Amino acid sequence: MTEDNQNGKGRTGGVQSIERAFGLLETMADAGGMMGLSQLAAASGLPLPTIHRLVRTLVDLGYLRQEPSRQYVLGPKLIRLGESSSHMLSVFARPHLARLVDELGESANMAMLDGDQIVYLAQVQSRHSMRMFTEVGRRVLPHCTAVGKAILAQYPESEVRDLLHRTGMPKHTDNTITTADAFTAQLRQAEKHGYATDEGEQELGVRCVAVAVPDAPSPLAISISGPAPRMTESLVDRAIPLLTQAAESLSKDLR
Repeated sequence: MTEDNQNGKGRTGGVQSIERAFGLLETMADAGGMMGLSQLAAASGLPLPTIHRLVRTLVDLGYLRQEPSRQYVLGPKLIRLGESSSHMLSVFARPHLARLVDELGESANMAMLDGDQIVYLAQVQSRHSMRMFTEVGRRVLPHCTAVGKAILAQYPESEVRDLLHRTGMPKHTDNTITTADAFTAQLRQAEKHGYATDEGEQELGVRCVAVAVPDAPSPLAISISGPAPRMTESLVDRAIPLLTQAAESLSKDLR
């Protein structure tokens, strides 16, 4: 046994049991929020007795709950942590979004992929009397949003197609993409060029351009949106490097 293991420290110098406990929570979240002990052991590579000890502690603290099926689910106590974390993400994002509005004149947004949906976490509105307003907390499907495309462009195509199969691709406007083949083709273009667009696919007459936030703790993207007549090709060309710079700066703030 190494000295680090004897002292209960992980490879990064942290406390190993804490690293393992959070690793289990992240594993469960990635798997949909419910797993059995044997599944957790297989996914984590940890011995079953270690898994059992960690899980019992998390249950006692309210971060996990055991179902009648004997499987474990993420507990309600995590909701408070998630709400506080979302609020802090918004706090960190606002200065970067405000600079985009100052530079470009259109509304700036930050959104996250939460499960199979996009949720808007922050917005700074344009100063134009006619502007795009997206309510913070609003949830939409990713196939008809620039932020959704920017995020999903980072995912393997098989995972994207599984998501589309679960959610369907409802048509919101005549411009909405409604086939997986057409959507994944757009994602390949977004990955190649580093940005994604929404050409009136969620709401007719609204144009949006978005980039993913690199190395973010959650799948995040930032965007600008506005009426299509104001969101000209020239404005979009100006917006892309500014969005990319803002995303990189926000990423550093979140580390």
